[in-house]
Amino acid sequence: MQTSGESNREKRMARKLKLRGMSSAAANHVIDRLMRFRIEVPSWGYADTGTRFGKFTQDAAAVDIADKLADAGVTHAFTGICPTVAVHVLWDFPHGFDPAVLRLAKAQGVRIGSINPNLFQDQCYKYGSVTNRDPNIRKLALRHILDSIEIMRRVHSRVLSLWFADGVNYPGQADIRQRKALATAALKTAHEAMGRGQVMLVEYKPFEPGTYFTDFFDWGSSYVFAKAAGPQAKVLVDTGHHLPGCNIEQIVAWLIDEKMLGGFHFNDRKYADDDLTVGAIDPYQAFRIFNEIAAYEHETGKDLDIAYMIDQSHNVKPKVQAMIQTACTVQQLMAKALCVDRKALARAQAAEDTIAAEETLRAAFNLDVTPILEAVRKAMGVPESPLEAFRSSGYERQAARKRRAKRKALGLSGGSTYA
Repeated sequence: MQTSGESNREKRMARKLKLRGMSSAAANHVIDRLMRFRIEVPSWGYADTGTRFGKFTQDAAAVDIADKLADAGVTHAFTGICPTVAVHVLWDFPHGFDPAVLRLAKAQGVRIGSINPNLFQDQCYKYGSVTNRDPNIRKLALRHILDSIEIMRRVHSRVLSLWFADGVNYPGQADIRQRKALATAALKTAHEAMGRGQVMLVEYKPFEPGTYFTDFFDWGSSYVFAKAAGPQAKVLVDTGHHLPGCNIEQIVAWLIDEKMLGGFHFNDRKYADDDLTVGAIDPYQAFRIFNEIAAYEHETGKDLDIAYMIDQSHNVKPKVQAMIQTACTVQQLMAKALCVDRKALARAQAAEDTIAAEETLRAAFNLDVTPILEAVRKAMGVPESPLEAFRSSGYERQAARKRRAKRKALGLSGGSTYA
């Protein structure tokens, strides 16, 4: 039964929305969609990670998988939209599948999400993994992918997330077409091992560590590889893996239209693959990406079945705060995209009214969706201002104290591994 306080609260929200030009019906549609919206957090985002040159450690950073899952659980408890945790097999399952990880996740109120093989850290991958000219190294890489698929099965994950650092640094160093063929063969073999309902996501990156070329260099290459691998393979778009000025929303629109968009790794960047928190540099670009998703869902009347995931490296920001900040920003930008007046936009486009069309998008981007987000969070039973609530919780201070003691007991001084 609705209390008088709740009724008054909803009336105030309705008045706020009316002042912003939104009807209650339109707001309820946005709220309903946001109630279904979820985004995955990366385990490595809670650990001491850094730049290509080093890292600055934080006392409250996660020491092990138990700490990572605890931080993920807190992130979900404060946001209500982050129930799954992406894991890196080499970092989080170093000895293979461990049922204790599942128990730890369940205790923290989260589940294991996408499985990420690690095909770039070992010294044997200096000249590539699945594209290496040494057949023994290719077998090693493929074995790791197949082992990762087995872990997927045992943790009940449906997403295999593949990023390959394969590439070369100098012209003439390698046969480009041969490497393409080797990568294709590996992906086909891996695809054959996939279970029903599982999806293989193929990521791309235009440079780094290869500076002459990378083998998975843009969305087109991932599209070709995924098509060759099989029907359960799709393209993974990392928003930081593009050359400056690239129109990412156009890529997203094309992949949606081709039914080949499998998911996102969300982050932000200024120059290269900076892995900044979403919206730190260009929130309007992220909004335009969500606009393409919202447009498809408006046209079809169904949610786009893709994986929404965060992939960022908080070198100076506190780990959990940065994750909550990004999760809330993504939720906010999705809300704004859902508020685009599709009828007005269609009229403007049909009339070739460029100003009106652009202003329709800008109006939604500039819309204050706070009342909608507050309504969603109230329905989810989480704080209306998750970041503010977390900062006042004392969790970070307590975690720092416990993890300082844990590092001392383990004899750790910062370490040299990435996560």
